[in-house]
Amino acid sequence: MPKWNPERRLLDHEHTKFWQHRLQDVDEPNLMKEIFPYDDVPLVDFDHKYVMPMPPKEIWITDTTFRDGQQARPPYTVDQIVTLFDFLHKLGGPNGVIRQSEFFLYTQKDKKAVEKCLERGYRYPEITGWIRAKAEDLKLVREMGLKETGILTSCSDYHIFLKLKKDRRQALNDYLAIVKAALEEGIIPRCHFEDVTRADIYGFVIPFAIELMKLREDSGIDIKIRLCDTLGVGVPYPGAALPRSVPKLIRALIEEAGVPSELLEWHGHNDFYKAVINATTAWLYGCAAVNTTLLGYGERTGNTPLEAMIFEYISLRGTHNGVDTTVITDVAEYYRRELGDKIPANQPFVGSEFNATKAGIHIDGILKNEEIYNAFDTKKLLKRPIGIIITDKSGTAGIAYWINTHFGLEGEKQIDKKHPGVAKIYKQIIKQFEAGRITPISNEEMMHLVRKYIPELFVSELERMKEKASKLLVELVEKLAERPEIRSLDPEKIVPVLREVIEEHPYIQFVYVVNQEGKRITPLVTHIEDKARYEHLLKDEDYSDRPWFIEPFKTGKVYVTDFYSSKVTGALCLTVAAPIRNKYEEVVGVLGMDIRFEDLLKMEDEEENE
Repeated sequence: MPKWNPERRLLDHEHTKFWQHRLQDVDEPNLMKEIFPYDDVPLVDFDHKYVMPMPPKEIWITDTTFRDGQQARPPYTVDQIVTLFDFLHKLGGPNGVIRQSEFFLYTQKDKKAVEKCLERGYRYPEITGWIRAKAEDLKLVREMGLKETGILTSCSDYHIFLKLKKDRRQALNDYLAIVKAALEEGIIPRCHFEDVTRADIYGFVIPFAIELMKLREDSGIDIKIRLCDTLGVGVPYPGAALPRSVPKLIRALIEEAGVPSELLEWHGHNDFYKAVINATTAWLYGCAAVNTTLLGYGERTGNTPLEAMIFEYISLRGTHNGVDTTVITDVAEYYRRELGDKIPANQPFVGSEFNATKAGIHIDGILKNEEIYNAFDTKKLLKRPIGIIITDKSGTAGIAYWINTHFGLEGEKQIDKKHPGVAKIYKQIIKQFEAGRITPISNEEMMHLVRKYIPELFVSELERMKEKASKLLVELVEKLAERPEIRSLDPEKIVPVLREVIEEHPYIQFVYVVNQEGKRITPLVTHIEDKARYEHLLKDEDYSDRPWFIEPFKTGKVYVTDFYSSKVTGALCLTVAAPIRNKYEEVVGVLGMDIRFEDLLKMEDEEENE
């Protein structure tokens, strides 16, 4: 019997058993060569039937940076994943605009990353898993204590027949079996309908979704469906036909299969430049969630960029709903600075030139009123003042402005137009234009000039590595200095602990404890095979004039020296020194470690590769 729809104010057709679509098992795969001719561009055909937009009551974003996004770049380290996860939490805000983040669960590094992110205790984004449709993979989800996991359930005959070597009935039964197993564990299954935009929608996709909704009703546990536009062939055009029509695909799942909007998610790729518009279209036609990655990283041409959908969300909803858009710039800077990524200069929101203008007439307009050539206040929303591209008309003030905006220099750190380096850069630019140049100076050229004439703005690779290593060493030496054996200043108690540390951390050249008079109260504890090398250093010595001794007493903090070459081995070394405190928290000694820097870096690289 038709049911009254109070929102549409019409009777909705009810699918009885006589109307419901059933699995159409076929002997040969339907590869739809009429619209996917492999020797030509995929064709867009139209059935000239129109469906109306019907957005869900609530829409949100999900993230797959650490799953799909990680398949297109060098794997992130655990620390990098945790940092990016923190960014996602802050960017999406307390109301869950970024609702979930998806993780691999297979390697020890994957599991450690999940554990570290779970320790954050964030409500949003919720951590979910991703597995193949195999029972042994489901154990990984249970072991990690996750409430939800994605399950790969390929839908097109390309995948069912050609990859899995099954028929539709076999594939359907196998998928339903793993879903049932997840439900028995109390885990929310999220079925990833891979390659859905090349699938037989009414012969497989809708019947599969109907079976999932039956299991949902029987179990009382939600079953989600992620619609995966695996090759980016989906289209948003009104009147386009299935399976490529995003509007018709979304409405078919809702109206023909009875899938609630809040259980539908869109996952798109950018092979045909439609990742963003297809994701937005999915929202408009009833899909509650769109799946994204930071900066759009993903296989081939990438996934839907998360930062793009943040702006789409705000523009469609008319509210930020707790979103902090300025974090987008923090994310981009982290990728550049810490991960060494080269983000295309013209990439929206994150590229170095996205809000910069080159044409002289545009620069003139910007100087009069920046709203003429800037669509929104980029300084307020992205912490990025509007940029200019340097020409011979920019002057030293323009050059200084360029430097300060590109390097994010504020207050006392800003470069003044009278800086000697600015004058030298200006001179070089004028020479080029006097020699006949007519094009603006590119950002890359400006970076080269700034590196040459104001080198102090650039952190060397060696300094960057030192900063990274220092974080690890400071944490290590702080924990060690807190141990009761060390705080006792009793050599008999201290030395066994130092020997344990040496064994556990082979990059330590030697470790020792010095009292408040600057006298070493322990030997230089080193590796047995190195003891003869440092025998001449085992004599008594007064260290009270050494910076590594003075600074911990002066500041009460860990001190890390500059690089130096070992007098014995010639190796590049660092000394790390931590204050030792008594029961009154007075500094009464110093714990010192001499570190072989190259060995430390090798160890870190090996751990990251694992």
